[in-house]
Amino acid sequence: MSKRLFGTDGVRGEANVSLSAQLAMQLGAAAGTLLARQSGHFSPSVVVGRDTRLSGQMLEAALAAGFASVGVHVLSLGVAPTPAISRAVILEGAVGGSVISASHNPFRDNGIKFFGSDGRKLPDATEDEIACLVDGFNELERAVGSDIGTITTNAELLLGVKAALRETMVSHDDKPLKGLKLVVDCANGAAYHIAPELLRDLGAEVDVIHDAPDGMNINLQCGSTHPHQMAARTLETGADAGLAFDGDADRVIMANHRGEVVDGDHMMAILAIDLKARGELNGNRVVATIMSNAGLEHLLGTHEIELLRTDVGDRYVAQAMDEYAASLGGEQSGHILLPSVTPTGDGLATALQILGVMTRTSKRLAELTQDLKVYPQLLRNVRVASSAGWNQDPHISAAIDEQRQRFANPQWLSVRPSGTEPLLRVMAQAEDHDLVEDAVTHICDIIQQRLGSSVL
Repeated sequence: MSKRLFGTDGVRGEANVSLSAQLAMQLGAAAGTLLARQSGHFSPSVVVGRDTRLSGQMLEAALAAGFASVGVHVLSLGVAPTPAISRAVILEGAVGGSVISASHNPFRDNGIKFFGSDGRKLPDATEDEIACLVDGFNELERAVGSDIGTITTNAELLLGVKAALRETMVSHDDKPLKGLKLVVDCANGAAYHIAPELLRDLGAEVDVIHDAPDGMNINLQCGSTHPHQMAARTLETGADAGLAFDGDADRVIMANHRGEVVDGDHMMAILAIDLKARGELNGNRVVATIMSNAGLEHLLGTHEIELLRTDVGDRYVAQAMDEYAASLGGEQSGHILLPSVTPTGDGLATALQILGVMTRTSKRLAELTQDLKVYPQLLRNVRVASSAGWNQDPHISAAIDEQRQRFANPQWLSVRPSGTEPLLRVMAQAEDHDLVEDAVTHICDIIQQRLGSSVL
């Protein structure tokens, strides 16, 4: 079976190597063909945007050419957060959208992901249809004459996106964040303009760091994957909170006034308790991944809120949320899903919801998270010759089953293959640190004996 073109978050690769301009053009033509066919629009349009990577302009030009070649009109927002493209698709009534970004990856990497007309990521089956059309690129019907698509820049659409974000705050105050002092780390990425501007418009005093992209410094020792500089600045300046976005701003990590990092688990706890208090937490349940800390599960339980767990990846969280009609889900990494607020993960929208809880309750962020006790959690990687068939090895399976019986919840122990490297990831969490250490060490030893070369 050949490797799937689309990964867990679009098509990713090293720019101009595995992700070439030619592939971007083919993806545009293939996605444009399918989205136009599904919509039935006479004059279909798509919204396209990119983050600040050096390769972004090259890939956007090629992608847009592919769309136009099959008669789809392209509205480019230029540099814009991934969730801004999602919102703009809905505001514009487009048949879909596309973002050129590799999220939190280094600048050499890039990616292309697509949204449907509902502003949500395309399901696997639709991505596979696009991949099939890429394989048959030479047979795609080309537009000719006046049917060729146009490519225009429409940065004004971002004004509509900002207005929609303002409306997500549960407040009738024109300046709902007045009096708050914030540190904002833009990761030298796509949020470097819109985030500080919107937060200032809402009344906050904003101290911005890492807002000078040069095409190569995106995510470089900054942003949501390196939040400690933001946290230290928050403490140093006496700010009420800090925000650190990733390169495409679909996630956020925060810090409280003490300079303590507030991750996605903490934010889900705050939002779940607030939504329940307002009668807006559907089914009194939250969806998270197996990586979320057991402390979140315990805290939600004390509020009679159920935590459902999925495999790692926001698409799996989204699928479970659809199945259970859940109103809140997310990942420890700060990728939060709030369907009533935003069609896709949106770091800025998430931050606004947390800041809104702070202002409505007159509580500091540290007070809102003080009841979440973080359980010991350990993740180790075992490098293997190949992860294929690892779960068919009876010795590995027996070791996992044996260790899971020692945990209060079997989901607190997980083993999964990496999606990008020949690694098996072993993760455990519990109140007892020694149990966590012992279980992870035992399973890693068995995997190394059977398949591996080293423990990382």
